[in-house]
Amino acid sequence: MAFGDFNRINTNVQSLESQFSLNKINQDLSKAQLQLSTGYRINKAEDDAAGFSISAKLSSRIAGLEQALSNTGDAKSVLDIAESSINSVLDILTTLKTKATQAANDTYGTDERTFIQNQMDSLVAELDSLVDQTVFQGNPLLDGSYDANFQVGERTADTINVQILSGGAGDTFQSDGLAVNALDVSSHTNAQAAITSIDTAVNSVASAVNELGIYQTQLSIREEILTQAVTSNSAARSRIRDADFAQVQSESIKLQILQQTAIAALSQANSAPQAVLGFISG
Repeated sequence: MAFGDFNRINTNVQSLESQFSLNKINQDLSKAQLQLSTGYRINKAEDDAAGFSISAKLSSRIAGLEQALSNTGDAKSVLDIAESSINSVLDILTTLKTKATQAANDTYGTDERTFIQNQMDSLVAELDSLVDQTVFQGNPLLDGSYDANFQVGERTADTINVQILSGGAGDTFQSDGLAVNALDVSSHTNAQAAITSIDTAVNSVASAVNELGIYQTQLSIREEILTQAVTSNSAARSRIRDADFAQVQSESIKLQILQQTAIAALSQANSAPQAVLGFISG
């Protein structure tokens, strides 16, 4: 370090050194204040190049995980809609089974069986209407064509394929796919045949509900995994990038004191050459 000579006023070395020290303090204080205002220890690459790079990668991963978590929630919503309608299909089939069993009893005559037949035809029509109305974003869910890949992770391989099938003809939940579109209860024999057809349809739909439950379990597990992944990656990014407010605030107070001291030192250094006037006036 150079030492100033007050007898040489053309170059005030002490003043220059005081300016350099003050500028360095101002830079450090500005950096501390920026950290306090943003909450980040690393605000640009020059603060910590390696840390900035790692933080950027973690931010990208976290964004992907958060979107995957949202995707998983949407997928569960799709399956919830499908499940609700399938349960309604089961309710209709159960009612059809009750009506067919009623018609199979020979205590009922032709007129009574005709009334029961009309009720069953109405229920079958309601089943088909329900299936037609079960859609998500314009895509039918129960017509046997639903085959979707849900992106439930931030990597390309993180997908779950979901197919909603009835297990019947064409895998549709429509009455023709479940083979209940032509139920006839006009006689004891026909009514018993109808019961058999309905039982087969119930078994198919129950199997479909089981498959749907497996998908829902997969999505729920994936939701938990994604939530934990978001939390752990966010914690890792925080340790690298976020500012320690207690430490930064303490450093800021120290720098403010040094700033005041450096300003005073600079003022003294700038006024020191005035002593030379004593030689001249003497």
